[in-house]
Amino acid sequence: MANEPQLQPQMLLVAFLAISAALSLGNAEKSSSSCGPSFPAVCSCGMEMYEEKIQYIVNCTKAGLNNTSVLEHMPEQVEILIFTGNFITELPWNVFGSINNYKQLKIVDMSSNHIREIRGKSYHHVPRVERLILNHNNLSISRNDDEVNHHHPRVFSNFVNLQSLHLTDAFEDHSSPQLSEDLHDIFVNSQLVKLQKLHLEQNEITHFKDRNVFCDLPALRDLHLGDNLLRDINFEVRCLNNLRFLDLERNKFEFVKPSDMRVLNQLQERENRTVDLIVDFNLNPFVCDCKISPFRTWMQATRVTLRKQDSLMCFHGLQHVDPAPAHILQLDMGECAAEMEAAASFLNIAEDDQLYGQLQPHISGHTATLIFLLIVLSMILLGLLVALVYVSRDKLKYMMTPVFDNVAKKVQYTSIKDEDCPEVHV
Repeated sequence: MANEPQLQPQMLLVAFLAISAALSLGNAEKSSSSCGPSFPAVCSCGMEMYEEKIQYIVNCTKAGLNNTSVLEHMPEQVEILIFTGNFITELPWNVFGSINNYKQLKIVDMSSNHIREIRGKSYHHVPRVERLILNHNNLSISRNDDEVNHHHPRVFSNFVNLQSLHLTDAFEDHSSPQLSEDLHDIFVNSQLVKLQKLHLEQNEITHFKDRNVFCDLPALRDLHLGDNLLRDINFEVRCLNNLRFLDLERNKFEFVKPSDMRVLNQLQERENRTVDLIVDFNLNPFVCDCKISPFRTWMQATRVTLRKQDSLMCFHGLQHVDPAPAHILQLDMGECAAEMEAAASFLNIAEDDQLYGQLQPHISGHTATLIFLLIVLSMILLGLLVALVYVSRDKLKYMMTPVFDNVAKKVQYTSIKDEDCPEVHV
C-alpha cells in the first residue's frame, strides 16, 4: 500500500504518453492516407459540403506540387476536384491517367496554377464533367508563337457534357490579337454543343477579330465579358438564339453605337426566342455628351432588359461646370435632337436578310474564295493554251498552210471572174 502513491504518477505519465502517441498516429494517418499514399499530407479527400450539398471532394490547394501525377491516383468516387495554387506550367497527356474513368467527376477547378500550355490530349476520361475552371493562369493558345505552337484546337473535345467554362484572367498578358480566331477554332473543333456559360473576364480583350467567335456555341446562355477593354459590340450575337445574359460591365464604352443597339433589338425580337435578353453596361466610362443621347432614348424604348439601368452613370469633361458623374436617364438631351433623330431613323430601318448575323459574312467569304479560284483557274487554262500553241506551232503551220492557200486561190479566181464580166451601160 505504501508504494501506491509512487506508482500512480508513473502510471499517469505512461497513460498520457500512450494517448498522445495514439492521437499523433491518428492525425498522421488521417493527413497522409485520406487520399492515399501518393498524395502529400496537405491534400484532403472525403465527403464535404460544396455548394450546399455533401459531395466527395479531392482538395490539393497550395500543395506545392509541380506536376499532376497525383491526379492519376484519385479515389474513384471523386465528384469535385480542387487543384489550385500550385506551380504547373504545362499539363501533360492524360492528366487523370490513361486507364482511369472517373464517372462521377463533375467539377474540375485548376485555377491559379501558372498553366501556360494544355496539350490536346491532356484531358481524357472526363465524360461527366460539367464545369471546368481555369481562372488566373497564363494560357497561351496561339498558333503563331515564336518558340512553339501552343494551339491545340481539340483541347476540350473530351468534355462532352461541359456546361460551364471559366477562363477569367486565364490567358497570358498581352495575348496575341489572334486570340478570338484561336478561341473560335477551339470552340469549333472541341464541339462544345452543351456549353451554357462562358467566362472571359479580365483578359485585356480590346476587340474580336473574328466576329463569329461565339457562333459555334449553340446552347450558350450566359456570356461574361466584364473587366476587358471593349469599346463596342464587334462580335456577332444574333447567332446565339439562347443567349439570356451579356455581361459588358467595366469595359471601355464611352457610348453605345446605334448599330450595337439595333443588333441587340434584333436578337431580343426573334420570334423563336424563349427568354428575354439581359445586358449589363454598368461601370463603363460613358461620356455625358450628345453621343450618349441615342443610348438614353433606347434605354427607355427597348425590350432588352438593362441590368441596373437606373444606376448607369456618365462623366462630364473637366471643362464642364459640374464635372460630377450624372445618371444617364436624368440627362437633359435638349441640345441633341439631331443625334437622337438620326439614331431613331437608323434603329427603325427594316430588317435585311442578315437575320442570324453569321449568314452574310459566311456567304461573302465563300463567294470571294470562289471568285479567286475561278480567276486562278482561268489564268492557268489560258497559260496552258498558249503553251500548247507554242509547242505545236510547226504542226499547226503545216496544217493551216493549205487552208490559207486554198482561200487565197478562191479570192484570186473571184477577182478574175469579176474583171471578165462585160460592162453594162444604162
